[in-house]
Amino acid sequence: MDKQGKEAEDIFVQRCRSSGLRLTPQRLAVYESLSGDKSHPSADKVFRKVRKMIPNISFDTVNRTLLSFVSCGILKAVESYGRVKRFDPGLGEHHHFQCLKCGKIIDFEYPDFASFRVPETIRRKFVVMGRRIVLTGICDSCRK
Repeated sequence: MDKQGKEAEDIFVQRCRSSGLRLTPQRLAVYESLSGDKSHPSADKVFRKVRKMIPNISFDTVNRTLLSFVSCGILKAVESYGRVKRFDPGLGEHHHFQCLKCGKIIDFEYPDFASFRVPETIRRKFVVMGRRIVLTGICDSCRK
């Protein structure tokens, strides 16, 4: 495991402990299956990958684990626009482009979005805890 991978695992362990989640073999397998995965996998894709490591694991266990990870800040759920929920292990500040044809979700960074000003009407009514910009369109592969 490289230095960045070790740091990510340390953060994972720390967040599990601070959220009261025990470090079970199933949770570790789900985490490992997501480590470095930039495809924004669905619960089914994660399940198929984890099942290779733990053949008797259930889909429900994987799905509940993913949702637990989202609630304690280990993962982010990605906007799905009528499709299955997808998961993003990348916790750094970034945004998404989603292809409306093939469903591919691509991470991108754009520093100017950090200065996006939340409208006063929203700030008066809600407590904004974060922001993510999602661009939709057709990716290069589908455009060809």
